[in-house]
Amino acid sequence: MSSLKRSARGFALALALGLPASAALAEGPFSSLSGYWTGGGTIATKNGVSERIRCRATYAVNDPGTALNQSLRCASDSYRLEITGNLSVINGALSGNWTEATRHATGQVSGGASATEIMARVDGVGFSAGLNVRFKGGQQSISIRPTMGSDVTAVTITLRKG
Repeated sequence: MSSLKRSARGFALALALGLPASAALAEGPFSSLSGYWTGGGTIATKNGVSERIRCRATYAVNDPGTALNQSLRCASDSYRLEITGNLSVINGALSGNWTEATRHATGQVSGGASATEIMARVDGVGFSAGLNVRFKGGQQSISIRPTMGSDVTAVTITLRKG
C-alpha cells in the first residue's frame, strides 16, 4: 500500500475516532531514510592523517518507520569501512546491533532518535564510539567519534538520497 493511501486511511480513521489529524499522519523517525544514499566525507586518524572517503548507504525501513536495516560502505585509497546495523526505536529510545565486516567487530547500539536526528552510542568488545546522524529532506550528515579501540579519531560523512 502506498504511503499516500496509508496516510489517507489513517486520516479518515482518526477523524472517525475523534482523534487529532496529526495523530494519523505521524510517522516513525526513520521514515525519511528509506532508500539508497551516496556521498563522501573524511576520516581522521590518531597520527594526524585525514583522507577523503566515498560512501554509499542503503536503508530498509519498516512501514511505520520505527525499525531499519542499514548498510554503510565507505572507502578511500587506504581505508575501508563496512557497517551493517539493525535499529529500532520505541518512544524515542533507540536500540539495536551493528557489525563492521572488515574488522570482524560487532556490538550494541543505544541512544535516542527523532524525526531529524539519531544520537547514539555504539559499543562492542574493545570498541566504543559516539554516533550522530542528522537528516533533513534528501541529505544526511553522519559523525562517528570513536572513544576507545580504534586508530580513527573521527569519521564525517555527508550523503544525498539517490
